[in-house]
Amino acid sequence: MLRSLNHPGVMAITLAAAGILMVTMGTRQSFGLIIAPINSTSGLGIATISLALAIGQFTWGAIQPVAGALADRYGPRAVLTGGIVMLAMGCAITPYATSGFGLVVSLGLLAAIGSGAGSFSVLIGAAAQRLPLEVRGTASGVINAGGSFGQFVFAPILQKAIQALGWMGAMWVLAVMTLAALPLVRKVASPLPAAPAHAVERADQGLRAALREAFGDRSYLLLHAGFFTCGFHIAFLVTHMPGEVDLCGLPPAVASWTLAIIGLTNIVGSLYAGHAITHHRSKMVLFWMYASRALLVIAYLLAPKTEWTFYLFAAGLGFTWLATVPPTASLVGKLFGIRYLGTLFGLTLLSHQIGGLLGAW
Repeated sequence: MLRSLNHPGVMAITLAAAGILMVTMGTRQSFGLIIAPINSTSGLGIATISLALAIGQFTWGAIQPVAGALADRYGPRAVLTGGIVMLAMGCAITPYATSGFGLVVSLGLLAAIGSGAGSFSVLIGAAAQRLPLEVRGTASGVINAGGSFGQFVFAPILQKAIQALGWMGAMWVLAVMTLAALPLVRKVASPLPAAPAHAVERADQGLRAALREAFGDRSYLLLHAGFFTCGFHIAFLVTHMPGEVDLCGLPPAVASWTLAIIGLTNIVGSLYAGHAITHHRSKMVLFWMYASRALLVIAYLLAPKTEWTFYLFAAGLGFTWLATVPPTASLVGKLFGIRYLGTLFGLTLLSHQIGGLLGAW
């Protein structure tokens, strides 16, 4: 699957982008572990702390098209660098936040904007603009898998740091780990040596014209609707699955293993999705992903609620968890070219996060 990336510089750009997404997604997805420690030391209350993180969920989505547009116009280097620094700042100042407003600023705004600026829209857009057409699908799958791997790796690291240093020290460790991604930015932002010309790319008509064309296209609006639904049910499941496990009378370990299995199988699913869209039509890959989720939910509702039901459901669901990103990005690129891919794909990610906000709520 990865042999198609054996072009000078292609593997380096792809792995660097995957590494940045591993850090930004891994950091962002680990914040749930500090809710209880913050509450026990500050007494702010679970609702107040959760509100800051909920604002962060929406902010992460809202910044995607803005960051994508800035990267499309000025290049990804400044956007990625600024995002990583802001994410580290958000982590570093969180221990000094003594109010709900302070947490909104540190986690809901700074950390969320930073992680969003170093996420899918900028990284996949930058890779697509630098890589040959024939490897973009595989590359997007590898980049996406980096985000899934980050979710799997960063949570246990943060948990160990909390146990050893307390949650404040753990947040400073997280800030330092985030800054370690800065050397990767230069590689992502550098053009390929002797990169092949993109002969099929359309002429640049400007961002406003691109937006008018996109929002006048029924297919683009349907992608938004699909991604909105994707965000809704993913956030619904990941938020309320632990409660469902408890309602079924199963031990809490089943819930943690269920979430872990989702993260692990999504690494495989992301790599397979990147491979699939190089050999099949992206819209059919996306269709079967969404269809498989519907069938899995029906099977789950009919099955007896044992721990293996949850584990198998998680494995099946995790295979397509974030694997919808490569085919969606591919479809946007095929419909409108890659010049403004960061902006147009970023807007679909905003729809995804609006769905996620409603799904969790």
